[in-house]
Amino acid sequence: MADLIRTAQYFKVKIADKPGALACMLAPLGEAGVNLLAVHAFPQSRRTQVDVLPEDLATFKNTVKPLKWKMQGPKMCFPVNGDDRPGGLADLTAQLSSAAMTGRTAGQGRFGVILWGKPRDVSKAAKVFGIE
Repeated sequence: MADLIRTAQYFKVKIADKPGALACMLAPLGEAGVNLLAVHAFPQSRRTQVDVLPEDLATFKNTVKPLKWKMQGPKMCFPVNGDDRPGGLADLTAQLSSAAMTGRTAGQGRFGVILWGKPRDVSKAAKVFGIE
């Protein structure tokens, strides 16, 4: 099966870098029925940056608005899913001049990554991947 590469919008927010903070952030999203395609969290400047890729932007925005989170976005990224194989990620990233990558596993012989690029590179990457 060929890799499935698509564009998605993501949002980022900074939360406290302490145990349970991510769970507290994600709880209201789950309670509102917001489905997230991916979550990427990492420490940054004594805080934790959380990037979320919501499946349904309208539901996500309606849920987050009353919470008054200081969010940045939307920004573009490329979630990728495909069959696990040696060199698969090398093939993908070789097509782009600059991209950051976050790995995520899909299990059962599958892989998944998120390719993050600088805004000026998004249109170039979309052309490389054949995405409009």
